[in-house]
Amino acid sequence: MFATPAPPASPARAPRQDGVGVGLRPAHYRELAEIEVGPDYLEIITENFLGPAPAPRRHLARLAARYPIVLHGVSLNLLGHEPLDEAYLDQVARLADDVDAAFVSDHLCWTGAHGVSHHDLLPTPHTEALVDFAATRAAYVQRRLGRRFALENLSSYVTFAASTMDEATFYRRVVDAAGCGFMLDVNNVYVSSQNHGFDPHGYLAALDLGRVVQVHLAGHTRQPDGLIIDTHDQPICDDVWALYAAAWRRGGPFPTLIEWDARIPPLAVVMAEAARARTVQGAVAEAAP
Repeated sequence: MFATPAPPASPARAPRQDGVGVGLRPAHYRELAEIEVGPDYLEIITENFLGPAPAPRRHLARLAARYPIVLHGVSLNLLGHEPLDEAYLDQVARLADDVDAAFVSDHLCWTGAHGVSHHDLLPTPHTEALVDFAATRAAYVQRRLGRRFALENLSSYVTFAASTMDEATFYRRVVDAAGCGFMLDVNNVYVSSQNHGFDPHGYLAALDLGRVVQVHLAGHTRQPDGLIIDTHDQPICDDVWALYAAAWRRGGPFPTLIEWDARIPPLAVVMAEAARARTVQGAVAEAAP
């Protein structure tokens, strides 16, 4: 399968390859517009700015004049059995044009069926048939949007007896066949590795990190029974920072995004996590032969 490449991103609006951004959340709208030294770029949750959303769009227009903006969706339903929602893709394309987004990302998952959205990112078995299905649809989305498209790996809590390959192989093969990019969530790799008992460094080694469009970093919560839930409401743990350093050594530079979606702290706390990402990048550079 050969995918038609997307047009290159506008260099003026693309995040720097070593840039560190933060997820745009309403609690930080005003401060991000006024702060003297802000993040290198912002990532928006696509669905928050679709449809009749005049107030969010006013804030977004103000911030887009200052920061490069990228889009991250949660309802593409790539692995759902129903046809992709063309009206939704129209809206995403218009929003991406409005902010001159360098790229758009979504998840390698399904989110609904039979006309019902589950408002969650749901896994599937990792099978040969689903590689072809997902890659064909991802390649179409990239062509449809007319810009770079990237797929994010999930945090997962179950495995399937029907799987015929591991998650990293499935992820790599879909992205390779689609001709799109990796939106690599390092925290999700760690969460899934702890929940399912695989080597997170082996997962990174299975991917072509030169094709990473962006990396996500976030916090998580460990349950009393040891299960880790991807809550995005905590600081990033030391093990995830170590895995990020390993990814940076293997494939950096790539834009890095700090996600914080619940129990949202003051912007200064999120910016401190962004500063730590830059510290990790510098430490890897200093240690390089």
